[in-house]
Amino acid sequence: MKSTIKTPFLKWFFLPLVIIFTVSAGFFIYQLFIRITPRARRVITWIRNPQTHQDWSTEALSRCRESTPFLFPTAGYIGFLWDDSFRPGHRHQGIDIFTSESSGETPVYAAFDGYLTRLPDWKSSLIIRVPRDPLHPQNQIWLYYTHLADIEGKSYIVDDFPAGVSDLFVEEGTLLGFQGNFSGTIGKPVGVHLHFSIVMDDGNNTFLNELNIQNTLDPSLYFDLPLNGKTNHGVIPVCQNKDSSP
Repeated sequence: MKSTIKTPFLKWFFLPLVIIFTVSAGFFIYQLFIRITPRARRVITWIRNPQTHQDWSTEALSRCRESTPFLFPTAGYIGFLWDDSFRPGHRHQGIDIFTSESSGETPVYAAFDGYLTRLPDWKSSLIIRVPRDPLHPQNQIWLYYTHLADIEGKSYIVDDFPAGVSDLFVEEGTLLGFQGNFSGTIGKPVGVHLHFSIVMDDGNNTFLNELNIQNTLDPSLYFDLPLNGKTNHGVIPVCQNKDSSP
């Protein structure tokens, strides 16, 4: 028995559903990403012509105030913040500081005293154990630095910290390496920057997985800057009355 439902009827029945679905999906994507679009736009502006926006830049080895816990670990524009989102389901675990120089030129320093480890397979990363969190002294935290290598994975980490080094004491301000553009995949670079995050301890004297934002801390209070992507609605994170490091 042949169907009595005509093709035009099906067309006009399903077309509104398709339109509603398309509009709803577009609105969802718009709502998801519109809040970070201005920040992403400024990062592109900085990368293309940083000389016109030097007032956006932080100064390495300085603090916003004398009482601020951490030194700025490098110079550049803090373009992406903790809990920013670059794609559906993603939450950024730290801050990204973009240089105005080429890969391998901008120094990166220890933001606080601690004990440095570089795992054997880490080309561009270091982590520093801080036994007493300056804001919560009962806790141990870890400071993670990455993208310290070139596009091919050639490390910019200084020779004092070879792959495999473990729990070596370093003072705040110690030179660790230089900003690079290694993404973790050879031949697929990122913009030249430092990714810095504060990772929680697992309770057994090692660090939790940095890739999960629940294992990291909001760095805002450690730098006295608005570094939380959820609450920073367009403020460029620079010190208003910056003190020099002692």
